[in-house]
Amino acid sequence: MTFRKLPTGMQDILPSECRILNHVREALSALFERSGYEPVLSAAVDYYDTYSQIANALPEERMFKFTDGDGKLLVLRPDATLSISRIAATKLERGSARLCYFANKWDAQNAGGLKSREIIQAGVERLGESGAFSDAQTIAFAVDCTRAAGLADPIVEIGHVGYFKGILEACGLTSAQAEEIRGLINAKDGLNAERVLRAAGAGGATLDAVRTLPTLFGGTEVFDRAEALTENREALSALAHLREVGRILVDMGYEKNICFDLGTVKRLSYYSGVVFSGFVKELGVPVLSGGRYDTLADDFGKHIPAVGFAMGLKRVLVALERQGNLPPAPAAGCAVACEKGAERAAGELCRKLSAGGSRVTLLAEYGEEALRSASADEKYYVTAKGVRKI
Repeated sequence: MTFRKLPTGMQDILPSECRILNHVREALSALFERSGYEPVLSAAVDYYDTYSQIANALPEERMFKFTDGDGKLLVLRPDATLSISRIAATKLERGSARLCYFANKWDAQNAGGLKSREIIQAGVERLGESGAFSDAQTIAFAVDCTRAAGLADPIVEIGHVGYFKGILEACGLTSAQAEEIRGLINAKDGLNAERVLRAAGAGGATLDAVRTLPTLFGGTEVFDRAEALTENREALSALAHLREVGRILVDMGYEKNICFDLGTVKRLSYYSGVVFSGFVKELGVPVLSGGRYDTLADDFGKHIPAVGFAMGLKRVLVALERQGNLPPAPAAGCAVACEKGAERAAGELCRKLSAGGSRVTLLAEYGEEALRSASADEKYYVTAKGVRKI
């Protein structure tokens, strides 16, 4: 009886949830439009090589794969930002653009708890932009989007991959080793991270800095502590950039919605600068995630600096429920029933009521009795003689 079940990590979205999801989409779409973002939608199916034969290749086990009629390997969209980077590099004439999207992506390994293998996203990409002001604007807009979705008191945690890269630079680690350490640190596995570093010949200063990373969380005071841990130029440059991003965000009025976290490091080959994640206290996982990815479009033949973020809309629904901020259910509206032969008049009445802003249901059953079980604020019965309000 497996046809009654869904694969692990997949969920149906029922009518009440769809209504809330549509409400959130409409609020975000209006904000995107007012803020000058243009909509884009990448293909849901692409070639496997598009994501496996590039510098920022995605792990094979994360992709849903299937075969085309000609035998070529295809995948369901595994990453919205990479697919939009492909569009930007190969199909957009302008060197810069501000794009927004609503799209699903699929992650074959992402299952369990609040994780899903089919992820409904809303996101923005700011292409052709560089600098602290662009980064700060993007983070500020992430806060605005969280609020527009109906969530209260969002906090965005901000870091920079350059700080972590700078600390490891002196060790001569390979890219694979650096990525392994990053994963271990994010998993709070300091013991194995230290083991890999020692095997690579890391000195005491590097080990001390890596041990301290999880504590570099809070306000601007973390920058002084972070600077004291290293003399690496890249790491210090990253801190200077974060200071400027923080200054701009405070000046823009977002000081209560931001903090800094140098201990959470995202994928090193993917991100090139600022990284951030958005949280609300009622949910233990991010409702949005993003950062700067200046080299993604390089994989598709054009260098386009970029920064953006994606919001997980299923997580937003859970957070709205936990905060008690679900949008109100729609009014019951009007119900219309008619006798046989009065269908045309009933339809005209429905159109008139709808044009006036009412939510109208024309019942499929004939007779006044059909209105008894209808849930509606107003009820109308239509006969050949006219309309009667019940």
